[in-house]
Amino acid sequence: MKPTLLVLAAGMGSRYGGLKQMDGVGPNGEAILDYSVTDAIRAGFGKVVFVIRQSFADDFKKVFNKEHFKNQIEVEYVFQELDKLPEGFSVPEGREKPWGTNHAILMAKDVINEPFAIINADDFYGADAFRVISDYLSQLDNSKGNYCMVGYKLENTLSENGSVSRGVCETDAEGLLQGMTERTAISRTANGIEYKDSDGSMHPLASDATVSMNLFGFTPDYFGESEKLFVTFLKEKGQEMKSEYYIPYAVNTFIANGYAKMKVLKTTAQWFGVTYKEDRPSVVARLKELHDQGIY
Repeated sequence: MKPTLLVLAAGMGSRYGGLKQMDGVGPNGEAILDYSVTDAIRAGFGKVVFVIRQSFADDFKKVFNKEHFKNQIEVEYVFQELDKLPEGFSVPEGREKPWGTNHAILMAKDVINEPFAIINADDFYGADAFRVISDYLSQLDNSKGNYCMVGYKLENTLSENGSVSRGVCETDAEGLLQGMTERTAISRTANGIEYKDSDGSMHPLASDATVSMNLFGFTPDYFGESEKLFVTFLKEKGQEMKSEYYIPYAVNTFIANGYAKMKVLKTTAQWFGVTYKEDRPSVVARLKELHDQGIY
């Protein structure tokens, strides 16, 4: 069974004042998303589903249309809008903020019936990451609660232009996720890689610490379980103007209540993205180097 790639792209238009996923950073004007879909095709994914907004759907489809990947992979589009809520709930007056990444996933429940991976539209994950998650998802068949995530080496995810936040993962002897600690203000210093805690003091982190870059894999039962949890979330936080239903919140809940387990898959891939505007030249240079090496 070929897995599906679910691309979260609905927030791009509002977050960057334009469609950042269309920014041509490759030697021939390729967007980062072009590389992700190319890597997914090579890794054996059978379908790609884009979560977008109606407000920029036409512009998006002009670039990432079905002809763009003709005869390579099946393409679907779904739409994340504020008013797409479970029966009995409505958008609080004045709310403009989206409902978050796990709400975005729920938009694809009617078009995905196989194991699937999720990515952000504007992050470069690397070919090896797609290979390891595709191999794992392809073996899951109709199992339930058998989830996974790709764990990166911390040193392969840093920006040279400022600090970053990362979820540092703890695993057991079987490689199953036991916990994830959010560390903020991580950067390279004269003492190595360190993070700053709430009182401003610095603490070391191992360069090979396993961190999450939000590349998760799920079986289709995730939709039903997430929708039930979303109802609970809306009852508790649905009237808040800025509350968001995030993927880690759902994952942590399902692991804690014993419904699911999450395998942490290791990768040698180098992650990069445009976290800061100053990152763009280095992204352009890295992609050119990959082209020069004949990888793309």
